[in-house]
Amino acid sequence: MIEILDPTDLPRARATGALVASILQALKSRARVGTNLLDIDRWAHEMIVEAGAQSCYVDYEPSFGRGPFGHYICTSVNDAVLHGLPHDYRLADGDLLSLDLAVSLGGVVADSAISFIVGDARPAESVALIDATQRALAAGIAAARPGAHIGDISHAIGTVLGAAGYSINTEFGGHGVGSTMHQDPHVSNTGRPGRGYRLRPGLLLALEPWVMADTATLVTDRDGWTLRSVTGCRTAHSEHTIAITDDGAEVLTLPRS
Repeated sequence: MIEILDPTDLPRARATGALVASILQALKSRARVGTNLLDIDRWAHEMIVEAGAQSCYVDYEPSFGRGPFGHYICTSVNDAVLHGLPHDYRLADGDLLSLDLAVSLGGVVADSAISFIVGDARPAESVALIDATQRALAAGIAAARPGAHIGDISHAIGTVLGAAGYSINTEFGGHGVGSTMHQDPHVSNTGRPGRGYRLRPGLLLALEPWVMADTATLVTDRDGWTLRSVTGCRTAHSEHTIAITDDGAEVLTLPRS
């Protein structure tokens, strides 16, 4: 299903996006050496409830997961890149942490992810991974305009990731959002320009470039959810929800200064 929002619904989408961005930034500021992933999950839950929003994750039960997710945010550390199930782990200096959050507010969903390094250490490989996903996300957003195609976004993302030297996994990528979290169209992180669904105003898309340092192969953790690099290498993930407007792409989950 592909939903197209009425222009009168855009303020609600903006409100949801702003909430997701604010929660992620608050969690980033509180994530320090020694912070437990379960505390991050608890804080996310508290902020979602306080805002009168609903979690898109806690009852989520797709075919690729083991039962309901049961938590409120994805916390992926180091070799974990997607769907990181919060568990009893305390963050260490230099850990690369990715937080992925989707909530519904006023009947509209927004989805975003950030990756950052915990503590004072700055491993060069981790810095490069995060930078590549952020630049690829910016390129994908720049390619998203009325009349363009999904393939134009995928090509822009893939060009940046490929030029940075990373292999690209196509099992998971971006997607449409609206009244539910995962909708069509699928937005691969590599593709051919001029192909796929033609973008039109009112379409909401979650774009999410992610990479692993030295592989494109994933393995599922024993928890049934967390996706890790098969080699144990580090990973990074960046995501924004955007709205296609008459003037181009409006980033709904951009942090406010």
